[in-house]
Amino acid sequence: MRIVAKRTRGLTSARLTYCPGCLHGVAHRLIGESMEELGIIERAIGIAPVGCAVFAYNFFSCDMIQVPHGRAPAVATGLRRSRPDCVVFTYQGDGDLAAIGMAETVHAANRNENITVFFINNAVYGMTGGQMAPTTLAGMKATTAPYGRDVEDTGGPTRMCELLATLEMPWFITRVSLLSPKDILKAKKAVKKAFKNNLDKKGFQFVEMISTCPTNWGMDPLRAREWAKQEMLPVFPPGVYKDRGAEQEDAS
Repeated sequence: MRIVAKRTRGLTSARLTYCPGCLHGVAHRLIGESMEELGIIERAIGIAPVGCAVFAYNFFSCDMIQVPHGRAPAVATGLRRSRPDCVVFTYQGDGDLAAIGMAETVHAANRNENITVFFINNAVYGMTGGQMAPTTLAGMKATTAPYGRDVEDTGGPTRMCELLATLEMPWFITRVSLLSPKDILKAKKAVKKAFKNNLDKKGFQFVEMISTCPTNWGMDPLRAREWAKQEMLPVFPPGVYKDRGAEQEDAS
């Protein structure tokens, strides 16, 4: 019998505990596969904060550190500077990264710290009960916005790729989707490129992944994916927002 697919060594044998239809598992696999293919599992250190990613240390085969809400980029900075031989990445949700950790994210990007940030955007606080996040869409309901997000009161959704791309120093900023097999293949390339850039000491890498939260959205998994395609992608369009490597190649 020929084996055509198997569990990546980048993930442990632990059973994922995410809700049915959640795409954290897809994101985990892409990161785990990329670490294995690049041969960096033993050198990689992942940092996950509180939230749905809190148990990531059970799932990734590399060393993992758990940190308080929002502080992952700050801890990653200290770790990478003290251990330049390691490949350091953070794995963060939208409430964590774009709200509580906005300052840490922006300043790490502005310093072009040699870390990779994986940002899971499902437009809502997941583990804590479905509260409105910085990425919640206009009119989208949440437990703290039962009538829908009122942009006149709370502002519009925060677009992290667009925001970070205004900074001069970050090396690679991209947004990908996890909503279809074709999208997932493109996302894998972005994940692997980000890790490669860190190996080459290029600096700050930011990979935003559009995901779903069927539980807090009150939808079945298939409907959640269709809703995200229809409603989230127009607000958060996938694409490369900054690639200094490509810019240098074009200039030459």
